Amino acid sequence: MFSVRALRIAGCLLALAPAVAHAQGDAASTPAPQAIASDYRINPGDVLQISVWKNPDLSTEAPVRPDGKISAPLVQELQAQGKTPAELTAEIRKALSQYIQDPVVSIVVKTSATQSSAAAIRVIGAAATPKSVPYRKGLTALDVMVEVGGLNTFAAGNRARLIRRKEDGGYTTYPLRLSELMKGGNLKANVDLMPGDVIQIPQRGF
Repeated sequence: MFSVRALRIAGCLLALAPAVAHAQGDAASTPAPQAIASDYRINPGDVLQISVWKNPDLSTEAPVRPDGKISAPLVQELQAQGKTPAELTAEIRKALSQYIQDPVVSIVVKTSATQSSAAAIRVIGAAATPKSVPYRKGLTALDVMVEVGGLNTFAAGNRARLIRRKEDGGYTTYPLRLSELMKGGNLKANVDLMPGDVIQIPQRGF
């Protein structure tokens, strides 16, 4: 025979079961944070979670802009691109020490920029491996073409075009002479790229 106390405990457990199941369901639906190596270098398009212990007003979620910089409370226009989270943490700690004593700062890369991000450079058409390349400051057409493996056998490289979005939402097209750049080594044909640029490479006519 079960005691009255045992029956009461069993009843409490049954009452808690739906709440526990709901909590487990919420946990299962929450995406796991991305595993970021300690030597990971921050890129434009990354989203950083900056936490300052005992200072919730200074804690923030900071996206890395296309120019590689972030903005955070009391820390304006700080260069983040190319730094590890540990290096950026040290710089923010130093900046905040002007306002608070011994700030304890931590940075987590909440989401890393993917090749499909809006800032990526897209290479379409007759490249050896058409794909998107994450944008970084100082990126050139030569850098991107090396990353995609150059032109394919049927490319009309000197008829390639650079398509760039304008502030008003339209597009501007510039000629690219990629055959001269890749095969002839003419660095005058190299150009600096901007976030979201598209390199279109047509095929030769037969």
